[in-house]
Amino acid sequence: MDQIKQLREETGAGVMDAKQALEAAGGNYQKALEELKAKGIARAAKKADRTTQSGTIYAYVHGEGQMGAMIELNCETSFVAKTDEFKKLAHEICLQIVSMNPENVDQLLSQEYIRDSKKTIKDLISELISKTGENMTLRRFTRYQLGEE
Repeated sequence: MDQIKQLREETGAGVMDAKQALEAAGGNYQKALEELKAKGIARAAKKADRTTQSGTIYAYVHGEGQMGAMIELNCETSFVAKTDEFKKLAHEICLQIVSMNPENVDQLLSQEYIRDSKKTIKDLISELISKTGENMTLRRFTRYQLGEE
């Protein structure tokens, strides 16, 4: 039961999905985790053509105002846009932008996530798509640094 709970927390999978993944992996937690992540990515890919017209404009200012980032992160409904998980995703993306200074959205999506080098920013978004069942897109971003032109 502890492994099922942990799998659910890490992947957002349902109880039955977590249980079936553990059974299929012969009780091997790591294999079950990989299987659930693969399923989540597949679910996210299936939703990629769905329209994302809701979402949020999120701004983050780092430290004492030396740099910051602003993003437009979209999803399908305002209900999901108001969730804590969606807001946390927006925050994490802004932190990534401030830290890594990507040139464009494609480069940002392919960057290693600063908190977990095993994931990319695209993986973070895909994980939340899997949990919520809604498509999400990072439409654009701007990064500011004091004194930069």
